Amino acid sequence: MNAFEGSKSIRLAHGAGGILQEELINFITKSIFKKNLNNGIGLEEMDDGATIPLKWKDQELVITADGHTIHPLIFPGGDLGKLSICGTVNDLLMMGAEPLALTSIVIVEEGLKFKTLEKIMNSFNTTANELGLAIIAGDTKVMPRGTLNEMILATTGIGIREKTIRIEDKNLKEGDKIIITGTIGDHGTALMAAREGLNITSELNSDLTVLTPIMEIIKEDLKKNSIHAMKDPTRGGIAAALNDWAKKSNKSIYLEEDTIPIKKEVKAICEMLGLDPFNIASEGRALLCVESTRAHEILMKIRKTSLGKDAEIIGEVKKDHPKKVLLNTLIGGTRFIDMPLGENIPRIC
Repeated sequence: MNAFEGSKSIRLAHGAGGILQEELINFITKSIFKKNLNNGIGLEEMDDGATIPLKWKDQELVITADGHTIHPLIFPGGDLGKLSICGTVNDLLMMGAEPLALTSIVIVEEGLKFKTLEKIMNSFNTTANELGLAIIAGDTKVMPRGTLNEMILATTGIGIREKTIRIEDKNLKEGDKIIITGTIGDHGTALMAAREGLNITSELNSDLTVLTPIMEIIKEDLKKNSIHAMKDPTRGGIAAALNDWAKKSNKSIYLEEDTIPIKKEVKAICEMLGLDPFNIASEGRALLCVESTRAHEILMKIRKTSLGKDAEIIGEVKKDHPKKVLLNTLIGGTRFIDMPLGENIPRIC
């Protein structure tokens, strides 16, 4: 019996990453007949984006779509407008694409203050302009009071990449190393600290940023296919992202606990609330699966950027226990890192 046969209604957890969201996506897409175009990456692969190979060129379009429902709209380190741009652009970058343009759908609730809308849209448009992105189409809707919590932004990102680039979730190879570009869980815990009623005080900010500086410095490694897969660990954190890789590649991933960078504030807040930082979202980090012989050199390149100064090699791809993620702990044991059922914190991205 699946989640829908049992509950017969949608829960917040169905939209929050992990097993329940995967079931919801399968439920929504099961009756779609054509799931790719020109034999590109499509719905079957469930990557961060899709590709449309251009028959007359050595390039392919990369398309990604995202809906952004964060609460509160303005949070430590960012806001809904910046989040919408960064989240969409990062998904294109994780496919090895050069971002070109976006579309935007703005849905607001009756009663939203114009000064709030202005702040969010100024942030949205300024961030896009700083990245040289065109905003080429969109739509605007107003919902009756009480039918929407303030505001939603939905975006489509359009990019381009060389056909020779082979970045894909299922592309993990035995012996590959796993790199994280910085500390984990900053975004989700910063939101928790900011939400009304939690009584948590912290100077922790979201890690929200666009990953372009890191992608620029490893551009040649992408072209040489030394990097096999990339993913930004948003909803469900690194636990969801790595389990997704392991399942699609039919490989195992072994992590070393003592190498995984976590800020002390993140650890403290997660311990206080009984949460696992491996399940908490980041919005300015990337996971990379890279050839073992190139891993150290790629790590050193990433560390040269301000975004990647805390980057670490945190694990290795193996063939035993396929489709599983395992953690070699600080105390000497090994435990499974399961795919989260759903994100512990709703409306984080």
